[in-house]
Amino acid sequence: MANEELKTQLYKKMSAEQEKYRSWLLQQSPEEILNHTYEYTVRQDIVMAMEELALDEKRAAALLKSPTPLADVYKALSNLDVEHMDIIRGSIENRANDVLREEYKLQKAPLYKYPASYARDKGELDAYRASNQANTACKKAIEDAIHDHYADNCLGKGAVKQVADAFGYERMLYVLANTVRQLSSDGRISDDNKRWAATIPVFEDTDGFGTNRNAYLTVNSHPGLIDLFTKQARFEHLLTIPLTRDDIKAEALKILSQFQNAREPNSPSGTHFVAQVSQEFLARAKDKDRDRLMDMLPFDSLALCSLDGRRGIFATIKADENRFQKLRLRKPSIRAQLAAAKPEEHEKPVGKAKRREEER
Repeated sequence: MANEELKTQLYKKMSAEQEKYRSWLLQQSPEEILNHTYEYTVRQDIVMAMEELALDEKRAAALLKSPTPLADVYKALSNLDVEHMDIIRGSIENRANDVLREEYKLQKAPLYKYPASYARDKGELDAYRASNQANTACKKAIEDAIHDHYADNCLGKGAVKQVADAFGYERMLYVLANTVRQLSSDGRISDDNKRWAATIPVFEDTDGFGTNRNAYLTVNSHPGLIDLFTKQARFEHLLTIPLTRDDIKAEALKILSQFQNAREPNSPSGTHFVAQVSQEFLARAKDKDRDRLMDMLPFDSLALCSLDGRRGIFATIKADENRFQKLRLRKPSIRAQLAAAKPEEHEKPVGKAKRREEER
């Protein structure tokens, strides 16, 4: 018998076997059908493969000897399940890696603050689009974080960390500032957050139809929760910024002002003047910052301590201390003065010969 005839005969035999299997399957319960879905699909693939498979005469004749060649091939294929599952596991891992790579690209895209019109003029549309895509993903991440961490009328602190770890504070705060600006007429957004948002540059970005593209970056959560998240994000970001000498001086001036404004000793025992140290300073201050604060305040009896019945940390001085002294300010070290006077990196010093040449 010719090879093509054998192949045709084998194909018809397998097709008939599959049709018989299908008829039996349709008579089963829905649950049983589901149990056999994989087997049916693989058997169907085997029949389809027979249409194009270049099978020689010997092999075709060997398969035709079986009363159920399709079931035999399926059984042989089932014995390769380990390899098949390896392929599936590999596919899952590969897809996960692709997703992670895409997420990494989004998270690391530089923040582009200028509108599309500017980007087009400067030939920077790719940077604009990449940044906008990352901003959109960040907006979604904020919505998810609020949803994940809001419970019992409280927004957990992990919400801000969840977004900051993925997108960084710069992008997160930019999206929040844009959102607060878009919700500027909503009374559920605090005036403090509105004032802060006004300090963050967000350029008007309209398309050819006059639609505000920034509106698409508005966080779609309850305004009250957006306000709370924004407040937490601003505070958490502040904690990442080291205190400067001016910050410590400003805190010392606040404490000095509290001492001087008190009409009489205001400690629980009535023996000391008391001034509360701000929570912001305490959250950011390291030991050396507290030491500098103590050095600036010119009081021999100065102490930082807690008080019974009051929350926080307080600066105290004895009632007989002179409250109207000035802060004790050290002059900056020579190194600090030199650093302050050093030209910025992009401003290259001009040599004398070069300067004389330019003056001509």
